[in-house]
Amino acid sequence: MLARPRLHLTMALLLVLPGACKDSRPSRFAQLQGSAAGDAPGATGDAPGATGDAPGATGATGTPTAWPALDEELLAASAATMRFRLGTPAPLAITPQGAVLYRRTGARERVADLYELPAGSDQPVLLASAAALLAGGVEQLSDAEKARRERTRTSTRGVVDISMSQDGRRILAPVGERLFVLDRQPAGQVGAPAAAATAPAAPAAPAAPAAPAAPAPAASSVRELSTGGGFPFDPQLSPDGSRVVWNHDGDLWVTSVAGGKPARITQHPAGLEYGVAEFVAQEELERRRGTWWSPDGKLLAFQRTDARQMETLYVADARHPEKAPVPFLYPRAGKPNAKVDLGLVPASGGAPRWITWDLARYPYLAQVHWTKNAPLTLIVLSRDQTELAALAVDLATGATSVLVSERDATWLNAPTDLLTWLPDGSGFLWRTESPGSWTLDRYDAKGQRVGSVVGPQAGLREVCGLSADGRDLFIEAAADPREQHVWRWPLAGGDGATALTSGGGVHSATCKHGAVVIRSALRDGGVRHQVIRADGTRAELPSVAERPTLVPTTTFANVSVEGHMQYAAITRPRTFDAGRKYPVLLYVYAGPHAKVVVDSRDEYVMDQWYADAGFIVVRTDGRGTPDRGRDYERAISRDLITLPMTDQLGALRKLGRKYPELDLARVGVFGWSFGGYMSAMAVLMHPEIFAAGIAGAPVTDWELYDSAYTERYMKEPKDNPEGYRRTSALTYADRLERPLLMIHGISDDNVHFAHTLALIEALYAAGKRAQVVTLSATHMVPDPKLVLAREKIQIDFFREHLAVARPEIAARVEAERRAVDDDRERRFGDKADGEPPPARPGDRRAP
Repeated sequence: MLARPRLHLTMALLLVLPGACKDSRPSRFAQLQGSAAGDAPGATGDAPGATGDAPGATGATGTPTAWPALDEELLAASAATMRFRLGTPAPLAITPQGAVLYRRTGARERVADLYELPAGSDQPVLLASAAALLAGGVEQLSDAEKARRERTRTSTRGVVDISMSQDGRRILAPVGERLFVLDRQPAGQVGAPAAAATAPAAPAAPAAPAAPAAPAPAASSVRELSTGGGFPFDPQLSPDGSRVVWNHDGDLWVTSVAGGKPARITQHPAGLEYGVAEFVAQEELERRRGTWWSPDGKLLAFQRTDARQMETLYVADARHPEKAPVPFLYPRAGKPNAKVDLGLVPASGGAPRWITWDLARYPYLAQVHWTKNAPLTLIVLSRDQTELAALAVDLATGATSVLVSERDATWLNAPTDLLTWLPDGSGFLWRTESPGSWTLDRYDAKGQRVGSVVGPQAGLREVCGLSADGRDLFIEAAADPREQHVWRWPLAGGDGATALTSGGGVHSATCKHGAVVIRSALRDGGVRHQVIRADGTRAELPSVAERPTLVPTTTFANVSVEGHMQYAAITRPRTFDAGRKYPVLLYVYAGPHAKVVVDSRDEYVMDQWYADAGFIVVRTDGRGTPDRGRDYERAISRDLITLPMTDQLGALRKLGRKYPELDLARVGVFGWSFGGYMSAMAVLMHPEIFAAGIAGAPVTDWELYDSAYTERYMKEPKDNPEGYRRTSALTYADRLERPLLMIHGISDDNVHFAHTLALIEALYAAGKRAQVVTLSATHMVPDPKLVLAREKIQIDFFREHLAVARPEIAARVEAERRAVDDDRERRFGDKADGEPPPARPGDRRAP
């Protein structure tokens, strides 16, 4: 899946292509790149324009003013704290007694420890410190584990995941290649908090909250398991807590938590692999695992992968030529996928029994569910993802039967909560978009529909879990796509739903054993984690995260584009002067499964930093983005550029007419991943609108991206050749007229560097030039020192190219303005001259 977050540099090198672009002026940005070898350009704060020496906003007469000074303090804090996310708790598990286990780093630390909020208490305890577990050792990660963390977008270390026994008394905590088992005290009573001296304090910072007293280590036993050498991949504790399974060297290994030598319980044939989810399952289908315990701990289901027909792509780190390239089995659009099915094997070892289904019709294994009182259940998809089925497995024979199936002419989404078995196994809940929006229905155990639970008007986003009495559900839902709330919803449907959150914001939930942990990204800024236990008592998971020193000025606006209402967010400088015009930065994603306009101030902190540097930052979510109904999302089927670009341009034009402070003669565009693709296409396709663009890790040719994502929306290249041509940046390389900066990691294993190279070569062949910053990095590298460099490079690039309007763009904007004025005069006559500025019907403070 293409990542939306802005990613960070680790090493930069400029590559300028020779040629005859219309903009052939010497580039101050290019001169900036000529710094000493090994230094990231701009990291020392001496970038041109950073000290107020360049024009920014223009007065009513068009006279440019000086650029304001950059907020160095905020930028440094944002980089050091991963945009103020470090130090926030991340729930991992809820015990049957109601204790919450969570991981948390320091405010400026990248290593996470394991904590517990005991049942009946509001005082957390430290269960395991990563440093104490390693006892001076260094955390090591295999290439497979590094790749898995890329898939999960995990950039911290230490305790990043756990596995817990059904009774909650035993925990498996992997740290790198080492496995640790923790035995908690009964009933969640694990000790009392201690003085702050037991843990190091976070580095001081102006925006840091008063840190809560650091908890003492809980009174629990800890022991390390022997893995027999090598890296254990995806280790999991058995439900009864007696054994651990993991993958190594293509097979399953099991060991007892009591100690002893691990046993290899499978023997894979040459060319096959057991127990690991293939790339597209991890990246695109949200299935990270390839091994599953049975509820009683006696059997294991495991994935069998045959990748012998797949391409092997090699990803190298050019900064370290002494390291061998890392091979990746990566299926590009239209190329062979891995062949995947499932086997069953006793936990003690033995001959596998193979599960059978119509693999030709349903080659994708999207999900596996194996819960108490319910059959082993599979969610399978066709390659074009227009057909989907839930299958129940007969453990005795391996045969499968269809519980429910669906078809959609465009594509089917398959979220992880698509199917939820009821605790007693009497039936299951099924999410579907077939009515036009997400709904939730109840089925009996044989697959017969019983009735509706959540209707299409609720704005259902996710099914989180059941209440302790089994009568209610916890769900995430909202009618407004900018918000998200947590609800307690009657399983019987109808009236009686209770909102557990209010006041705007974006709220999500983790549920188990009747308890719920609500993560709230608040409308007015800040993140809270509230625990609501099964008995109704409440507590909070404490955070040590720093807070930004500024409050974004962001406001929402609604505009009409081709007959649909579209949300936008506008961030102006804190020193905004209504009598001036400002260059505009369009921050764009515009792709499936992600939104950029949300009801939480924290989302716009870096937008404010850019705005305070002399710009107005605009975001908008057009067709193809989620939570607006099936038709709104499916409008982009077979064409990922036409309508998304139409909606970005339409919103810009409407906002420019509504708000005269937006100087549409000076518009820059920037984004990452799909947003990088949109940025490159915007500059290539619409030089009459965009004066400059920055494309981070862009897809440039959809035939180079992975099969599951690309074919979901575009189908295979052989079935949509014109669509692939029309949506490729290479098609428009000869049209480049505006400054384009591309930023890409050479070691990116998601959007490969081949995308940027392909566009570089196409531009070169067309006699055009672009600027390229290459990184010794993957798709996601949060290096705080070089985040500073990246942001300053981007600011300098935009300040250079948006300081003064290009005459041809300014003429086009003026012509459009006059056409609009003429139209208004024709419709309203003499009243048009005295008409007040356009109303702002959709405006409100955001949040």
